[in-house]
Amino acid sequence: MRTRLVVVGNGMAGMACVEAILKYAPCFDITVFGDETHVNYNRVMLSSVLAGEKAADDIVINPLEWYQQRNIQLHVGVRVVDVDPVAKTVTGNDGRVTPYDTLLLATGSSAWMPRIEGLDKDGVLVFRTLDDTRELIRRSGPATKAVVIGGGLLGLEAARGLQVQGCDVTVVHLMPTLMERQLDPDGGHYLMGKMEELGIHVLLGRTTVAVLGNGHVEGVALSDDSCLEADLVVVAAGIRPNVELAHKAGVAVNRGVLVNDYMETSSPDVFAVGECVEHRGVCYGLLAPLFEQGKVLAATITGNKGPTYTGTVQAAKLKIMGVDVFSAGDWSEQHAEPVRYEDRALGIYKKLTLRDGKLAGAILVGDISDSHRYMEWLRTGVDLTDQRRHLLFPPPAADVGLDVAEMADGATVCGCVGVTKGAIISAIHDQGVNTLSQLKEATRASTGCGSCTNLCQDLLRAVAPEFEEEVKKVMCGCLPFAEDRLRDILKSQRLKSVQEVLEIYGNGQGCEVCKPALSYMLDMLWCGDHDEDRSARFINDRVHANIQKDGTFSVIPRIRGGVTTPDELRRIADVADKYHVPMVKITGSQRIDLLGVRKEDLPKVWADLDMPSGQAYTKGVRMVKTCVGTDFCRFGTQDSTAIGIELERRFEQLFTPHKVKMAAVGCPRNCAEATVKDIGLVGQEGGWQVVVGGAAGKSVRKADLLTTVETSEAALEASELFFQYYRESANYLERTYDFVERLGIEKVRKETVYAPDAVRQGLRDRFSRSKARAVDPWLEGREPKHPTQFIPIQSLEKVRA
Repeated sequence: MRTRLVVVGNGMAGMACVEAILKYAPCFDITVFGDETHVNYNRVMLSSVLAGEKAADDIVINPLEWYQQRNIQLHVGVRVVDVDPVAKTVTGNDGRVTPYDTLLLATGSSAWMPRIEGLDKDGVLVFRTLDDTRELIRRSGPATKAVVIGGGLLGLEAARGLQVQGCDVTVVHLMPTLMERQLDPDGGHYLMGKMEELGIHVLLGRTTVAVLGNGHVEGVALSDDSCLEADLVVVAAGIRPNVELAHKAGVAVNRGVLVNDYMETSSPDVFAVGECVEHRGVCYGLLAPLFEQGKVLAATITGNKGPTYTGTVQAAKLKIMGVDVFSAGDWSEQHAEPVRYEDRALGIYKKLTLRDGKLAGAILVGDISDSHRYMEWLRTGVDLTDQRRHLLFPPPAADVGLDVAEMADGATVCGCVGVTKGAIISAIHDQGVNTLSQLKEATRASTGCGSCTNLCQDLLRAVAPEFEEEVKKVMCGCLPFAEDRLRDILKSQRLKSVQEVLEIYGNGQGCEVCKPALSYMLDMLWCGDHDEDRSARFINDRVHANIQKDGTFSVIPRIRGGVTTPDELRRIADVADKYHVPMVKITGSQRIDLLGVRKEDLPKVWADLDMPSGQAYTKGVRMVKTCVGTDFCRFGTQDSTAIGIELERRFEQLFTPHKVKMAAVGCPRNCAEATVKDIGLVGQEGGWQVVVGGAAGKSVRKADLLTTVETSEAALEASELFFQYYRESANYLERTYDFVERLGIEKVRKETVYAPDAVRQGLRDRFSRSKARAVDPWLEGREPKHPTQFIPIQSLEKVRA
């Protein structure tokens, strides 16, 4: 007979325990109740959702299919309100009565609301759930003044997320230092400096006595008789275990549900795990202990009693991009020997405490790269007497894999989702994992805050037989970050000027490598709503023409799809005569090139041509080459000329990571070489093939098939999805053919034409916003942006002389 297991709580601790239970292949019929309307998600990453670094879908741990595949009955949006320990039933707020043989309480904790007058007003929120996060995002904006009550981990993460959303944020904290439970006064001082550098106001040693306003928040009153204006108040003053159901279940409760080392409660049929539990007088609010509890409980509840839970060294990390904070153990100096290092200029503070030659606690601010090493020392209690000189700065290791070798298989590598060293090694051996991306997919390690990434790579390097290092090339010496990291920084911190980025994260000056790349990134991220720095662009972009070896310029007007008119041809001819253009050439892109135009004549040439710029000088859309299609060709099956002109019209005047060449052909005879273009449309009987990533330069690459569609509009929409995806995801100066090869066409399809509706719509919306701000540079350039913009260098030198 199968045992009926009812789990109350669909959070991380409860589901991690269920996963561990399932590994014992038990004879359980499992029913799960969750009062949120969502499947299990990574609560640790809510701060990243609030900061815009991740979407809600990115933090899902167990999708609906996971429950279905394991025959787990899931009831979301149902709060269990009663337990009958005699009848052995639970009752939901929907009236449902469910019997159980074994009950697992994973009810977690709730935000503690201090006794502050006015907390019932509209605009007072907490930061605990995905719905809380969505509501905070909805209420945030540039005109919003937000006050966060509480300067602990959660309060600071909420403050940073709100500030990234545009709010003017003030943190009010009762204690004289931030994160006083995790940091000493010096560490708190360093952290406060970093928060204020981000633009967040911090008030310490203040008590909030009332929330002001007539029904809606208008401000807060503080204990020093001062008041702060506020449209939004977030209470992050602590948490309390949810023990109401435990009382009704008749089990012993103190501050939390009392459990022994086998994770048993006072009732043989009722178990508990997670933040609602009290073990040896301690209630844990961090993830690593909860995962350890779940593994012990899984053994006990399945009849494999043996492993015990004896407690966990508490450790905490602040998940704010650019603010690295780690704290673990007992860092107080009572009966302990402190070891310190600090550098105010770099914002780095490190402190270790030792008792009887063993590490007792650690604080790291500004540099947490050695946090895993300290955690292992805390866990194992190794004698460090002989290593005193190298505790903070170890010498170069003769054995580069020593740190990994010293870790036990049961040691937690990824605290966000509870992945151990042993689980990673198993994935490498059993699933053939060779790269960090594969490891993330197989185990979810390094998908949370990312602080374990280096350790995961060390494990791969040490264990994987064919380890493939995913090298992240930094931008340059001026700005030592990889491009994906830079994109995250720009987005999360809403940086909108090249100089601002260089001053905060670079050398303050930049160079010809990083400045154009940054200028492109800002344009792409903010859809043109940024502070354009013309000095960050190449010379060609500053004068909207392609410089030649003799200092003159090439002018190529836009001739969409290679189709022109007699009137345009006459104007081109007249301009060539008027400005004594040395050469007029038909290009391989079905356009006309005026070669040898003098710099000072450029604005007048554009005005006389009265045609849009062909952007033959920039990293953008060059052209769409077309065949005559169905209008004249007896083989044509689709109107390639019309779709080519529309394709060019949609994409022109937008910046891209590198130049983009496109083509449209009306049949598979491929007269306009669509299959060796960045984007190609190939007409078929009854539809179009959309191909991407082709090349016909030094190396020839046939484009990959992105999708096959039936209508011209569908072909244009698929092209638009790929175009915007390339704009957002490629490295600067990476052509589409390198980009597609690097990611693989399967991934490109998955994240564009096969992506969920919301993802596709997001790509289209951002493309539309960028297009709405795009301008024809030849119209803009007729009036110089700078007095010397169209003055030849030789003339400038004479003036200076």
